[in-house]
Amino acid sequence: MARRPKKQEAGAPAWMVTFSDMVTLLLTFFVLLLSMANMDKIKFQAASQSLQSAFGVMNSGSSTEIGKPKVVEFAPIADDFTSRLYQRMVVDFNRLKIDKRISLVKDRGAVVLRVEESILFAPGVTTLGDEAAPALRQVADLIRNLPLHLRIEGHTDSTPSSAQGLSNWDLSMARAINVLKFFEGEKLIPLDRMSAVGYGDQRPLDTSGTPEGNARNRRVEFVLESVGSNREDLPYLIDSKEKLPF
Repeated sequence: MARRPKKQEAGAPAWMVTFSDMVTLLLTFFVLLLSMANMDKIKFQAASQSLQSAFGVMNSGSSTEIGKPKVVEFAPIADDFTSRLYQRMVVDFNRLKIDKRISLVKDRGAVVLRVEESILFAPGVTTLGDEAAPALRQVADLIRNLPLHLRIEGHTDSTPSSAQGLSNWDLSMARAINVLKFFEGEKLIPLDRMSAVGYGDQRPLDTSGTPEGNARNRRVEFVLESVGSNREDLPYLIDSKEKLPF
């Protein structure tokens, strides 16, 4: 008696369903990778055609264009070292009861002590005044134990210098050097950690031209920076590691 053939079940074989699921998941994975990549339209079309031939899908006559993924722009992350240094110095600044004409700010990616001209110098004068020594000792107390380089910057306003034979740049440079000399002469900060630079009126804080604005621009700044930073880019820099500035 002949055996009757087994009745085949309707639909695709079980292995085909599993295989189809795997192919679909692979396709989804590669499309996700492509959508996250930053590529141009031509490269995407080439990749799409490759997927079509490999998996035998997306064979409809029309092609689907996927727009270029949006690039999310994040705000620059503040330098952690600068922020920690600033917070530490704020505590010491308040503890030492620093003169109110000295301010502590974050500027140009560094911590800066900004000292008004009136504390250190008389108008048009390059020699330190009577109030300068206590103020500079306070500055030295703040930064002496920090393993950082100190850049001393002299700044003026745009008013022509009243000192005979001195331009605004000459005035700012001479003042920065005299402050450096004071720190070295009083043994407050090692000479190899300091440099002096003059900017004249080229970096104003206030461009209003008012007497108050000009007073803000006349200042000496103490910039704390890591040892080995790009100091060669600074104009008219005197580096105490190479030679004595006097």
